[in-house]
Amino acid sequence: SFQVAHAADVAPGLRAKAQQAGSVDTLIILSAQAPKQLLRPDGDYLERRRALVGMLRATADLSQSGLRHWLEANHIAYRSFWINNMIQARLSAGQIDELAARTDIARVAANPVVRMQPPQSESTPENTPSPDAPDPGAWGLNKINAPAVWALGDTGQGIVIAGQDTGIRWTHNALKPHYRGWNGTTADHNYNWHDSIHSGGGICGANTVAPCDDQGHGSHTVGTMLGEDASGLDYGVAPGAKFIGCRNMNVGDGTPATYNECAQWLLAPTDLAGNNPDPAKAPDIVSNSWGCPTTEGCTTGGSEVKAAIDNLVAGGIFFVAAAGNGGSGCGGIISQPATLESAFAVGSTEIGDTMSSFSLRGPVTGANRVKPDVVAPGGSIKSVSNGSDTATATLSGTSMATPHVAGAAALIMAANPTLKGNPAAVADILRATTVHISSTQVCGGIPATTFPNPVQGYGRIDVLAAYMAVAPIMKNGFD
Repeated sequence: SFQVAHAADVAPGLRAKAQQAGSVDTLIILSAQAPKQLLRPDGDYLERRRALVGMLRATADLSQSGLRHWLEANHIAYRSFWINNMIQARLSAGQIDELAARTDIARVAANPVVRMQPPQSESTPENTPSPDAPDPGAWGLNKINAPAVWALGDTGQGIVIAGQDTGIRWTHNALKPHYRGWNGTTADHNYNWHDSIHSGGGICGANTVAPCDDQGHGSHTVGTMLGEDASGLDYGVAPGAKFIGCRNMNVGDGTPATYNECAQWLLAPTDLAGNNPDPAKAPDIVSNSWGCPTTEGCTTGGSEVKAAIDNLVAGGIFFVAAAGNGGSGCGGIISQPATLESAFAVGSTEIGDTMSSFSLRGPVTGANRVKPDVVAPGGSIKSVSNGSDTATATLSGTSMATPHVAGAAALIMAANPTLKGNPAAVADILRATTVHISSTQVCGGIPATTFPNPVQGYGRIDVLAAYMAVAPIMKNGFD
């Protein structure tokens, strides 16, 4: 019988959708993979990152040229990505068939719109602080012992954290002094901001050239990482750190393409025109309070998002991801990036050191590691909002827990800069210094008294314990 020599894996239903609508938004994943095993495992992490980016870009340039010629000959607009060797284009059913027969293409996948699972909003008037009282909204900072680390002289200085989310209101009083693009008098958004939203964009519009938040969620998470205003009102774990950002959602709606575009920019930030990528300007940490569930088509024969995140982490960037909201049943963590081995997944706790009822639990099918990795404060967290330069909001979700961990990572990297570019070491330290919280729930047959377990992972983070584990001995009063 006659056998087709090669057929790309075409996502189920994609051809039918294209036929019905005339064309469909498509991700074309090429077969060629950068030979990352050739990268030296030792040496300076910035050199390694530059070599990785060079290899990824060269692989994409070489392997995409035939496909690009075909797209141009057919007058099809496209967007090319090197971080996972992929091209996004709108194709007809006939064009999908043509591509499926090509030997240089591994998969033709959908680019679905994924709705953000919003955190719970809480209007708690009693959480409005009086001017002389400590802010009760900052309970999470105290719970993980952040102020004790600041007292030892470490606030996250020299560390850059990125938020990729609904955007950032960078002019907020609690955020502006901490933006890498602000020098105290002028703003420079080159290398510090990218917008992957090219149509729509809500109150911000599309293709913004300055950080803007069309929903509020992104600003809230950045506030928890490092927010602090001139009066000393603290929302953030690492107020000495700087932030940069990328908008990967359009009023809460993301797609694999917007997630990948931000990932690519974060690995090698560019100027505002999208040119002159510089891996040395990448952040040390990326905080991720978004999810791309398999049920929404985010995984098609191998995930489009996974390759990009794996490459970010291979580039020496610590990647923190929310476990997701949706209840306390076992086996709920099903959305990337939380399911990925390379991501550090975070569940949520309440003020009494109990698990949040909304925080998703593991185990994760097919994962080699217990998820979540750790848990952190995520119930009733007060932080900045996008309504004005003084607006705040109190929200609950694993989205709120995740930036606590990103901030904690910044504190320990600042305490011991040899941890920069070494995400595996940072993850190990945060896991090894946790506090076990009271929970009797059993998931995946792992007893609640065994750590890690699929409910709380290794436990709730304690940044003072982590700091003590990494700070050079002289900081502890010895020589």
